[in-house]
Amino acid sequence: MEWIKHMEQIEKVEQLNQSLRKANIERKTNETDIKLSLNIDGEGNSSVNTGIGFFDHMLNLFTKHGFLDLQINAEGELHVDCHHTVEDVGIVLGQAIRDALGQKRMIKRYGISYVPMDEALAMVTMDLSGRPFLVFDVGFSSEKIGSFETQMLEEFFRAVAFNSDMTLHIKVLYGINDHHKAEAIFKAFGRALDEAVKVDERIKGVMSTKGIL
Repeated sequence: MEWIKHMEQIEKVEQLNQSLRKANIERKTNETDIKLSLNIDGEGNSSVNTGIGFFDHMLNLFTKHGFLDLQINAEGELHVDCHHTVEDVGIVLGQAIRDALGQKRMIKRYGISYVPMDEALAMVTMDLSGRPFLVFDVGFSSEKIGSFETQMLEEFFRAVAFNSDMTLHIKVLYGINDHHKAEAIFKAFGRALDEAVKVDERIKGVMSTKGIL
């Protein structure tokens, strides 16, 4: 009977941890000042202000399709370029994902999504493995989408992957319009993350033979 009670207590703690999958991160450097709030179990609500219109649009798509709640307020040296702001937002978002998931108990761990956007098709697959890695196989045809530098997307996702301890593979299988490619990527990223963080009651502890992620 004591053993049963002990197991029930452990289960209640795990359920409580899963219901509080939130994180608040602040990061201030000489180049950027970022405040971010993340709720993994949200409704797709976002309030994003980085000062970079295209980037805000992409983050809003990610939030909506990932069923997250995300608030970001970022100030950076945009009079220089967008590099530090985009990369540092990726760092803070990655840290928030890592902190919100805690010990990753009972989550599915893996997520994959294919998303079409008109003529473009993007694939994002991830493993919340504790081993950070990025494969970014995307062929952009232009240096900028509007005023946004396309090369910054790889920097953003590298920052997210390495600060969340995520193995992340991103590939655009085909497409012509760079805006469509980017939009498909961010939607697929949100949907893949939504799958990976889902709780599966069949999983006891973590989804790993090592017993730790």
